Amino acid sequence: MSQLSITTTQNVNINFNTASVGERILAYLLDLLVWIAYMVVLFAIVFPLTGFEDVIDGLDGWSQNAVYGFFMLPVMFYTLFLESLLEGQTIGKRIMKTKVIKIDGYQAGFGDYLVRWLFRMVEVTSIMGVIGLITLMTSKKTQRLGDMAAGTAVISLKNDITINHTILREVANNYVPVYPLVIKLSDNDVRIIKETFDNSYKSADFEMMEKLQVKIETVTGIKSVSKNAMAFVDTVLEDYNYYTRNM
Repeated sequence: MSQLSITTTQNVNINFNTASVGERILAYLLDLLVWIAYMVVLFAIVFPLTGFEDVIDGLDGWSQNAVYGFFMLPVMFYTLFLESLLEGQTIGKRIMKTKVIKIDGYQAGFGDYLVRWLFRMVEVTSIMGVIGLITLMTSKKTQRLGDMAAGTAVISLKNDITINHTILREVANNYVPVYPLVIKLSDNDVRIIKETFDNSYKSADFEMMEKLQVKIETVTGIKSVSKNAMAFVDTVLEDYNYYTRNM
């Protein structure tokens, strides 16, 4: 298992554990079971019970293929749809506690999931997934070609993820604070911010991180100049340490 290191604007490294090849394969197999279950329910239960099979049998070959193709759309777009809906997870990934994120620490967007899905048709669904497996095994960040093209990686959300900084830490003598208005916060405020930050980080919950940024800005009047919500909250914690140390 390798690590994906993200350096914040204050030169603090945050390390995510990338999902192992085994975890990614198991997540894929679990998703495959979902696809199989869908097809079994559709073709072995729903169609026979509704008499739809007889309707299909009465169609010409092209029409039959069109009908079957229509009902296969959920399988075809399964990964793209769920990763977009569940912010980087499918059912298999959720069970395996893995998630797609951008390698720069941002939340992946629909365009990123689309790129991964397009490459998936070549890497995963052809030649028994050999291309995807080879790239996963040889990539330092356990990425397949789709991840490399989209600038994403699949991380593990399990509890062995660690973060190498706390609220109370040494601040360099030459540190230059960014947000003086952090002095409006109390120790209890910062404790809550830190706990929320840690929980959001461990679950790669970028939406919650952004909500935390909005809350801090509303309470303090700070206007973020950081590159993303994670970097902003990290800077707020760093600045608070700086000012409380020098008060």
